[in-house]
Amino acid sequence: MTLRFRPVLLALPLALALPGCISLGGEPPESLLTLSPAARAPAGPGVAADANRPVIAVMPFDTPAKLDVLRVPVTVSDTELAYLQEAFWVEKPARLFRQLVGETIRARGTAMVVDGNEVASMPTVTVQGTLTEMGFDAASSEAVVRFDAVRTGKDGAVATRRFEARESGVTPDARSVGAGLNAAANRVAAEVAEWVAAG
Repeated sequence: MTLRFRPVLLALPLALALPGCISLGGEPPESLLTLSPAARAPAGPGVAADANRPVIAVMPFDTPAKLDVLRVPVTVSDTELAYLQEAFWVEKPARLFRQLVGETIRARGTAMVVDGNEVASMPTVTVQGTLTEMGFDAASSEAVVRFDAVRTGKDGAVATRRFEARESGVTPDARSVGAGLNAAANRVAAEVAEWVAAG
């Protein structure tokens, strides 16, 4: 019986020593970036859909591969792309921006907004699109947010529009770029909300 257990007992000290030699990932970042809405809907039951308050479904947004990560892209030139050091999103940019747009529309109080995983059975308006840019332009020292929106009405009419906002004077560090992107994203979200309401 002693011989049968010997390999396990010999392997145990080796297993305990491995964590000191093997790294399963880099050091966690000191902080994570997110988007904070400039306007929020008040706490309470929210609004119900009626003749004066349509149902707006904010669908998942598409992104190019460079934004389908938790890093902040830096445009170095027309053909070069890098990622900002020590800058990490808490969630992927498309999801954060979708939540921001949904909350910005909701804060207007003129519509019932569905922007989670639930599906509105009869949305009056559907908003979707592609977040094509949410990063730092090294040449101009600007935080840039660009969104190609698609609005579909209940009657099936489709409208498209490109929205873009830039924050200048941004330094290439996580705190400054994060603040610049938050400001630019809020401006785009406000413009999208106004456009959706006008339709």
